[in-house]
Amino acid sequence: MTPRPIIIDTDPGTDDAVAIWLALASPELEVLGITAVAGNVPLALTERNARQLCELAGRPEMKVFAGCARPLLRPLVTAEAFHGETGLGAADLPQPTTPLQADHAVDWLVDTLMAAADGEITLCPIGPLTNIAMAIVKEPRILPKIQEVVLMGGGFFAGGNITPAAEFNIYCDPHAADVVFSSGVKLTMMPLDVTHQARTTRDRIAAVRALGTPVGVAAAAMMASHGKHEEEDRDQDGGPLHDPCVIAYLLAPDLFSGRPCHVHVETSSEVTMGMTVVDWWGVTERPKNCTVMNRIDADGFFALLIERLAKL
Repeated sequence: MTPRPIIIDTDPGTDDAVAIWLALASPELEVLGITAVAGNVPLALTERNARQLCELAGRPEMKVFAGCARPLLRPLVTAEAFHGETGLGAADLPQPTTPLQADHAVDWLVDTLMAAADGEITLCPIGPLTNIAMAIVKEPRILPKIQEVVLMGGGFFAGGNITPAAEFNIYCDPHAADVVFSSGVKLTMMPLDVTHQARTTRDRIAAVRALGTPVGVAAAAMMASHGKHEEEDRDQDGGPLHDPCVIAYLLAPDLFSGRPCHVHVETSSEVTMGMTVVDWWGVTERPKNCTVMNRIDADGFFALLIERLAKL
């Protein structure tokens, strides 16, 4: 089977790290490159973290490109409270030796997509959508080249995790999200409604740690530190593992279920800024622009994750 070409756009981030490793461990996917964006931590850390993660996985040749250092219109909001000062939680990884690529991430995205056949490349944004939106605005002719955008972001029935209404990735750059959701490209969304079902229980973390590899030990440390606020606040066994849901969907879509909906990103109200307004029940006649997932087989998801991480 020919691997599916993907580009990961990311702001690592503990759960971003696990998503990157899941993709690198999966022969069904060809990771063309990794584009970093400011989000969970500033850009200087996200691009460094991405290189560290690739090197720990034995993939130092993976190209990492630095992108946008701030959202389109709003000040940067970061999430060190959840991901630690470096973005990688309790994991202490060696400094990267692989150099950052010279091209700006947005330029590389445009050049790579323009050189591709129509419908060839899948984009996997697991952070704020700034880089993706900038590429679309700079060169709209990339849109037919995109097979699908599978993103982690938003929420509806689950509410928000950075404000009562908004999920962090969308809230961080709501105007960029609005560009992407209005672009007409095929979209699949992994919202908090799904990712809050994928919880890193103590048994699941122990199974990852038991792999005994550098990646397994680091991933377990990140899972243990990630989402502790939500675990405590919601009296749950373990925090949610958000971003790997994007990669798992590409590998095993049957683990997920959802439906096509119209999704609108709120950019006007400070009270609901970044809210993804999902017309789940079809009460409007607005066109369905996104497949919104709302269910996950969590046991199957973690079984897949552990099986793949064992390969690194």
